[in-house]
Amino acid sequence: MSKGIANPHTDHVRSVVGDVDAPARSSVAASWRRCVVLHGLDPEAARPPDILTAAQLREAREPLEPLARVGQGVIERLAAAIADFGCCVLLADVHGVPLERRGAASEAPIFDALGLRPGALWSEAHQGTNAIGACVVEERALTIHRDQHFHTRHTELSCTAAPIFDHLGQLAAVLDVSSCRETLAEGLTNLLSLAVIDASRTIEALNFRRAFAGARILLSPHADHRAVSLIAVDRDDLVIGATRSARLDLGVTGARLAEPLRTAALLAGGNEQAELEDAERGPIRRALARANGNVTAAARLLGVSRATLHRKLSRLGLSQGH
Repeated sequence: MSKGIANPHTDHVRSVVGDVDAPARSSVAASWRRCVVLHGLDPEAARPPDILTAAQLREAREPLEPLARVGQGVIERLAAAIADFGCCVLLADVHGVPLERRGAASEAPIFDALGLRPGALWSEAHQGTNAIGACVVEERALTIHRDQHFHTRHTELSCTAAPIFDHLGQLAAVLDVSSCRETLAEGLTNLLSLAVIDASRTIEALNFRRAFAGARILLSPHADHRAVSLIAVDRDDLVIGATRSARLDLGVTGARLAEPLRTAALLAGGNEQAELEDAERGPIRRALARANGNVTAAARLLGVSRATLHRKLSRLGLSQGH
């Protein structure tokens, strides 16, 4: 834009950045401030995204290849579901670089021109406030809709992104859906956001199961519909892995996983009595199963009297059918 011509978006960005209290009230304002203060960006700049070379893109794809492989079907289904809305699906790495893109072939030239393509640098430091870059920084799902973008040239875009954490609980990738259609209503944007979040969680769970293919996968007792809260347990009933959400829910750290961590101890939440009872239930249930529910036979298998087993069944809240 020529100097001397007013740019409402640029003026608004600079006004918000100048308000020292704005970042506390808005994540978008916080991102805008980072763009100016940390990265020295100008909202009016018209520089297109830098693009990695083919060799650099191949190198960038290597660490994410296992995750991208297990998530391919999920990404393909998401792309097919939103194909009529003029959207593309991008899988980006932790540096904000899209490594894969799915979308209608007829829309490809449009997205290429906007820089929404594999190998483009979409970090906040390179492209200002955008869903991919902000998601990398904040590690949470978010939408950057039109004039919430930092650069004026991006205000035609509507983008929503969600993080994908690896089997170690670290940010591994970002799943993004972007659209440049002016007719994309805010209500539809909300639906797209839900679809992206659901797809990212599915990929995260699939990748976790891939990483611990030989283990039992259990759902954390604190799990809800908003997160992937899984733990991996080996044949000795020791916890050997946990998703990001499960680590937060159950207080699992790398240090705890480095030591033998019994599943019962973790799920009992540090309650020693509950842990002991859980440990006692297992052998009794197996003995009852082998004895087809016959308490006398089960007591014989356990090496205790029938009366003792009855007391244990009562104390542990077990029936003969368990």
